[in-house]
Amino acid sequence: MARRVARLTLDTLADLPESVRTCLFWELDPVRRQRVVEAGAAESEKEAWLSRVLLEWGSCGRVVYVDEAAAAFVVYAPPGFFPGSASLATAPVSDDAVQLATAQVFDDHLGAGLGRVLMQVMVKDLLNRGGVRAVECFGTTSPEEGACLLPVAFLQRVGFKTHRPHPRQPRMRLETKSVLTWREEMESALGRLLGAVRPARAPLPTPLHRDGPPNASPAP
Repeated sequence: MARRVARLTLDTLADLPESVRTCLFWELDPVRRQRVVEAGAAESEKEAWLSRVLLEWGSCGRVVYVDEAAAAFVVYAPPGFFPGSASLATAPVSDDAVQLATAQVFDDHLGAGLGRVLMQVMVKDLLNRGGVRAVECFGTTSPEEGACLLPVAFLQRVGFKTHRPHPRQPRMRLETKSVLTWREEMESALGRLLGAVRPARAPLPTPLHRDGPPNASPAP
């Protein structure tokens, strides 16, 4: 199977399911979201939101394709672009952090390691930008809360730690300085998962830490 990763743009957004293209859980506050949905304008509002983020901040997500079909995606940006977060119990996201809003691996591709790919490409992008101290995400301990919140167990497996505890919606945090030690291993694993052929790197003089994201399980 051929795999590739693309930036989230208006073109790649169109490749995602309708349920994703019309979801405004993070992008709007609850009152405005209800009005937009009732007006049947959810998809156009999502496109307008994405256009604004691309213009003001740049790339805010990735889409993973398998055999040219969208198989998974991740969305992240500074918390100011996600007013929907204000309604959560452990809000707000810290001023020094980028918010991981959501990530999803579609049913036909569960168990293929794409959840790990999503986290790796997000972290690689943020490290390349520079100046990003951390990533924060609202997790859930209740699967019935739906796909908008990522399971705490998954976030812990990819290196997030509890930053603000809550019985159902803890806010999780990943310090970017903690991932610098596994960046080269992350890139190597990403190359293997995507089927890319890259030149071998010289071994590092000391072992890499193996308690972080490279050993994480795929997203649900």
